[in-house]
Amino acid sequence: MKEIVVISGKGGTGKTSLTASFASLAGKCVVCDADVDGADLHLLLQPRTKTRTDFMGGGLAVINGETCTECDRCRELCRFGAISENYVVDRFKCEGCGVCVDLCPEQAIDFPIQKCGEWYSCTTRIGPMVHARLGAAEENSGKLVNLVRKEARKIAEETGNDLLITDGPPGIGCPVIAAIGGATVLVVIVEPTLSGLHDMSRVIDLAAHFRVPAMVCVNKFDLNLEMTETIEEHARSRNLMLLGRIPFDPVFVQAMVQGQNIIEYADDSKTAESVREVWNNIIESPVIKMAGIVNIPAAIS
Repeated sequence: MKEIVVISGKGGTGKTSLTASFASLAGKCVVCDADVDGADLHLLLQPRTKTRTDFMGGGLAVINGETCTECDRCRELCRFGAISENYVVDRFKCEGCGVCVDLCPEQAIDFPIQKCGEWYSCTTRIGPMVHARLGAAEENSGKLVNLVRKEARKIAEETGNDLLITDGPPGIGCPVIAAIGGATVLVVIVEPTLSGLHDMSRVIDLAAHFRVPAMVCVNKFDLNLEMTETIEEHARSRNLMLLGRIPFDPVFVQAMVQGQNIIEYADDSKTAESVREVWNNIIESPVIKMAGIVNIPAAIS
């Protein structure tokens, strides 16, 4: 079982729309939404939840008023000003570092693990799916990303799927690092702007650091042809495979409103044809062939 992770240097490049389209073209696969801070793949795939499980993340300090002697040590140690004058912890200011817990002379501070979100095992019209929802301003998004990827791999093994398609988080932070480790290949979606080039360069550096192969697709290429050519030249200079160009097209939004991807909504459009071309280039790439992935159908024009 191999994994294709779709990522981008920033949000809004069309990563999720293309992930859903690739999943439709793949046929038999398991889909994973690892963008837990802003999960939206479920809007396109409309999953039916089989199981819902609480995600227990980091802890928050709680002061036991019966054993607290009000020595003020915790307030001196807290860098975040989370402890009030009457020794009550503000849960919105507490960062869960645990310093007050470890250094309280009376051991009067507990550190219970908190529910930070939920993750879901689902079925969709395309196949099995795992996704999650991290609570607002909650921590441990990287840990939740690891969890949903692990569960998606488990489902793939149980159902005999040899392909996992993952919608990764944008950027280069902890969630992205958690999403790309151990992946077979990364598909980097970039839009033709100067910031798009900069963000692509950073995420490519990250992929190179972790020695995960990457390929590049330019979305909305016709908004700036000169920048598209600059991006492609930069990709060539980094010895990265170019998967193709996808034009700017409002049909992506129209499909999204209907809860569909572009392959389902406008299969005969020129834009859908460009998406199929990109998918064919992915599955025909040397990285995929060397990985030994089998039974991936080519997209029929």
